[in-house]
Amino acid sequence: MNTQNGIIEEMFKNGTHYGYSKSRRHPTTTPYVFATKNGVDIINIEKTHELFEKAMEKITNLAQAGKTILFVGTKAEARQQIIETALSLNMPYVSERWVGGSLTNFPEIKKRITKLLDLRDQKEKGGLEKYTKKERLLIDREMEDMTKNFQGLTGISRTPDAVFVVDPKKEHIAVTEAHKMKLPVIALMNTDCNLKHAQFPIIANDASISSITFFLSQIKSAYNKGITAEKK
Repeated sequence: MNTQNGIIEEMFKNGTHYGYSKSRRHPTTTPYVFATKNGVDIINIEKTHELFEKAMEKITNLAQAGKTILFVGTKAEARQQIIETALSLNMPYVSERWVGGSLTNFPEIKKRITKLLDLRDQKEKGGLEKYTKKERLLIDREMEDMTKNFQGLTGISRTPDAVFVVDPKKEHIAVTEAHKMKLPVIALMNTDCNLKHAQFPIIANDASISSITFFLSQIKSAYNKGITAEKK
């Protein structure tokens, strides 16, 4: 079995070929639909593989150039895998809620991240003891909210170079901001999404943990491959 057939078989095993109902299909994804069974679209994963190869090449090139990829996936099925993949690659991520302006107004977002880090430092060193119990409670709540929103962004000091998104329809604000910033968007998207919302679309099941996990593991490998090639 050659590598391509092996990847396609793995895609099939992980249910990457399940689309949404035909009534939800976006017209741009029609060329990637193999058939419709019981009203549900079945994705042609041979064509998905062609798209995926292009996305993998882009990921590898970004790694070779030492570029930063922001991983975005706030839907429940994607959240944990987005966090694990980003952390393993030392990349930023958004897994809870996209805060408007995270790309288009990054300087302001950076101020809020700096505030979070400063409050953490003060708390660790006992610097918050000067406040009343009620004030400390309010500060703790503020830190909790900021941690939920910005934890995955605390390690970056500038706008990322590319964005990877699970389900660009759900993450439409992030995608819109990426386009405004002229950042390439690599996206895992199902049949209900607009193909044109990503420069590197991957038409596949974006609603199952196994499918999302499969693609993210491949992306992780492609990035690491790029880093290895750059060091040679």
